Amino acid sequence: MQEPIIKVKDLTKRFNNLTVVDNISFSVLKATIFGFLGPNGAGKTTTIRMLTGLLIPDSGEILIDGINIKNNSIKAKMKLAVIPEMGNIYVDLTAKQNIVLAGRYYGFPRKELYKKADQILNMFELYDRKDEPVRNFSKGMKQRVNIASAIVHEPEILFLDEPTSGLDVNSQRLIKNIIKDLNRKGTTIFLTTHNIEEANQLCEEVAIINKGKIAVIDRPEVLRNTFEQTMAVEISFNIPAESEILQENNLIERIEKVGDKLKLYTSDVDKLVKYLVNFSEENKLKIISLEILKPSLEDAFIKFTEKKKL
Repeated sequence: MQEPIIKVKDLTKRFNNLTVVDNISFSVLKATIFGFLGPNGAGKTTTIRMLTGLLIPDSGEILIDGINIKNNSIKAKMKLAVIPEMGNIYVDLTAKQNIVLAGRYYGFPRKELYKKADQILNMFELYDRKDEPVRNFSKGMKQRVNIASAIVHEPEILFLDEPTSGLDVNSQRLIKNIIKDLNRKGTTIFLTTHNIEEANQLCEEVAIINKGKIAVIDRPEVLRNTFEQTMAVEISFNIPAESEILQENNLIERIEKVGDKLKLYTSDVDKLVKYLVNFSEENKLKIISLEILKPSLEDAFIKFTEKKKL
């Protein structure tokens, strides 16, 4: 049975009269990818700063692999690495120099460190440009150097804050593959992201925080199925159909435009599909595509955060 590597109990943080993190408790299992989701201002960043020892909680307890970070912060911090959204590499140094500099903080012998840096650069597909100043790199390459520098000491836990934000598709794919590879080798990943689909692809468990409180913690698929009573039909016709006409049907709870398709939410998929076939015939339309969709993790996210607003 997997053991928790992060345990949080009754964690609270206030700034003046504002409670930013409100008595939250959760745990993260060893060697898993844990997603921490929430809207802006929900308390994500404050929570991470407390988990990584950058902020002291007003109350509560944080254990990193059994070590109380408040009582023994250095020992706890040796087990983790933090990669903020904005990055913390030195752009005037080369890729290899950044990794070597990070490794020197952990006391690696020079010969061993240079060999290790080359291995990491090769893993991150940066070896051919290892001696080039980072300022010449694309945003995606800089992010790879950022992660490479953070894992030189082989941390047990890696905190990633929006690791693929603003990156091109190829860089996003490479970063996600790196995350998966690190996890396969035993690293626990604590991931914050606004990209719900990214969390769905990567995470074994997600927590949704809103207004400083944990709204829910569960596996992505379980959260999706929580709202299975509302499904969606995505349809595309050969010419654009007026959504206002479709909206008149009481089977349709909500309509969203997705590119050249319409996403129709309903609680009775069978009746809606039959209606759409009749609708297309009556209006001399041709159905190009029709797909029945289960609720997404994004739907669950919206539902849980809306509940907190009530």
